[in-house]
Amino acid sequence: MKAGIIGANGYGGVELIRLLEQHPFVQIEMLISHSTSGMTITELYPHLTDICEQTLEDVDVESIPGRVDLMFFATPPGVSQKLVPPLLEQGVICIDLSGDFRLKDPEEYTEWYHRPAAQQAYLNRAVYGLAEINQDLIKTAQLIANPGCYPTAALLGLLPAVKSGFIDPKTVIIDGKTGISGAGRNPSITSHFSEVNENFKAYKLGAHKHTPEIEQLMTQELGQSAKVTFSTHLVPMTRGIMCTIYADLKQHLSTSDIVNNYQLFYESDPFVRIRETGLWPGTKDVYGSNDCDISIMADERTNRLTIVSVIDNLVKGASGQAVQNMNLLNGWDVRTGLKQTPVYP
Repeated sequence: MKAGIIGANGYGGVELIRLLEQHPFVQIEMLISHSTSGMTITELYPHLTDICEQTLEDVDVESIPGRVDLMFFATPPGVSQKLVPPLLEQGVICIDLSGDFRLKDPEEYTEWYHRPAAQQAYLNRAVYGLAEINQDLIKTAQLIANPGCYPTAALLGLLPAVKSGFIDPKTVIIDGKTGISGAGRNPSITSHFSEVNENFKAYKLGAHKHTPEIEQLMTQELGQSAKVTFSTHLVPMTRGIMCTIYADLKQHLSTSDIVNNYQLFYESDPFVRIRETGLWPGTKDVYGSNDCDISIMADERTNRLTIVSVIDNLVKGASGQAVQNMNLLNGWDVRTGLKQTPVYP
């Protein structure tokens, strides 16, 4: 399969290059970046020397069909909604790592992203690419809306409890923490070293654009409207997301009962690793990998469930899950090109 990457100059794009260069069935045919076209990828990322030496191209939609079978979009919001439709109509499969096609309601997208939404016809065609949950739909999709990093960690942690009816969904609180690479490569006050170093702060409380994405899938699985409290924090580290999730249990259940339920729920999903009781994951445990590690504790004193879910935001939270979705589309083993052992320490 010949693949291309639009937005190849960002962190998500270069992580796709790392993963696709190790994939036995994929050839990177084109790397596209409007802002750095004409440069080689190694000028931006010298660590790719002798691995990928391609020159970045400017966007030319008409030149893409025939050159690639599949296009990845590692672009900011608002870009893919303009470029995806003509490529889809020419038979190019599109996997979008931005948020342009995740939300089915265009008014909701406009409210949270503060920009016009994609055309409704393409929102309807898009399949939400949470690989462990929507496998059957992903296998036949032409347009995949890759989930956001926070929703990936939060939903993989929450959904077994939601689908099993263990928790009161009205009581869900998600306490999210992310590394600075989630802000992208372009410099800003948010990512300025002296602002971030030795600092730990909350941001976008009650206003994070991943909130409706989490609520949309929970609503789908519950069959009724779902609202969550979602708080986000910036941690002075490069990679990683930890979501600590709290919810009231509807009945008295032991931690071991719920752990067993989670292990059965994910028994066919090689990238979700459920910890034994009392073993809590850290972001280093999944660094550089496509794994999601989950640990659970049912507090008998308060009858409340605590779930800890960790991922690498650039891999399972973005590029790794995109490759996993590509594998599903092609009927390949989902682990193909994604068997990296986490980097530790």
